Amino acid sequence: MNTTQKILNTIALICLLALGFALFSQHYLGMYPCAWCVLQRFILLVIAVVCLLSNLFRSTYFIRFFAFLSAGLSLSGVLSAWYQYNVAAKMLSCDMTFADVFMSRWTHLDAAVPWLFGIFATCMDAQVSLLGIEYSLWSLGLFVLMAIASLIALFKKNTRHLFH
Repeated sequence: MNTTQKILNTIALICLLALGFALFSQHYLGMYPCAWCVLQRFILLVIAVVCLLSNLFRSTYFIRFFAFLSAGLSLSGVLSAWYQYNVAAKMLSCDMTFADVFMSRWTHLDAAVPWLFGIFATCMDAQVSLLGIEYSLWSLGLFVLMAIASLIALFKKNTRHLFH
């Protein structure tokens, strides 16, 4: 397995751990998600799938394409978390925002998989802190780190053969 693939697998693992923590926060700590939280869960899941799909290919070009997709999706997560923190959290309702329309009306995942994608709070009510930092900022930081890791995977020279 080359360095790029290892980075993508690590990104997938981080996404799944973050998703697991979000579900733990919801189902055991009673921190209910808003539409923007749920959209970020969706983005995490898609990044994980994209990174894991790269394991099915041996071609460096395909693997780098998946790294490129991961970087783009991570940037969409950055935008989503930024919007949640700076705009949506100050609104009384997330209804009819992009996140609500996308999750409820386009994908219907909120109804199909409510334990994972159900929208149970308004954006203002979903402002929750962990260690004094809002969840949306934790999410923003995580997406930034994944974007950087994806870009490293995209442009990294694989040095596997130098050590064998």
